[in-house]
Amino acid sequence: MYRVLTVAREFGSGGASIAKLAAERLGWKLLDNALVMQIAAAARVEPELARRFDEQVDGWLHRVSRLALWQGGFEGVAAPEAANVFDAQTQASLAASLIREAHQQGECVVVGRAGQCVLQGEADTFHVFVYAPWEQKAARVRKRVGERVDAAELIRATDRMRNEYVRLNYGCNWKDPHMYHLMVSSCIGEETAAGAILAAMQGVGR
Repeated sequence: MYRVLTVAREFGSGGASIAKLAAERLGWKLLDNALVMQIAAAARVEPELARRFDEQVDGWLHRVSRLALWQGGFEGVAAPEAANVFDAQTQASLAASLIREAHQQGECVVVGRAGQCVLQGEADTFHVFVYAPWEQKAARVRKRVGERVDAAELIRATDRMRNEYVRLNYGCNWKDPHMYHLMVSSCIGEETAAGAILAAMQGVGR
């Protein structure tokens, strides 16, 4: 019996909306923006700062500097001012910790934040990946950000970052089908996709 659902999603696929529908039908807690707020509270930082680092990775120089701080420093590389600096790596670590806590409590839907990696070995967790045809993704993103932003580049950049987030933090391929119980296209409609996920959760393992 599944107690937790993770939903990874392409940017613009409608995966977050589908996850919300699934959570509502299940009567479970949704961990999406709420997770970011929990991270901000745990780190005692402003929510805007937590949102800035959400599903991001630090730049190469920052990662090297961070490593230098813990290993004694490298000549010519400026280390962060304090060991407790809040950055993308800190954000990812807190996200993983909170996702594990949520798993222990059960009855929650985790959106993104590499939940499929954090809980990969948990038999009571169902993993889903939501994707969509390019034109549908572009239309969703244009509706959200308007015409002043290059929707195509925003989609590519966001998905590259999500892939890097998973790769750097967990050594996984974001789109590896073996990580998921189900990969579903939102082209069938968000309501239908949510229904398909719930049907699959009930059917798998029977």
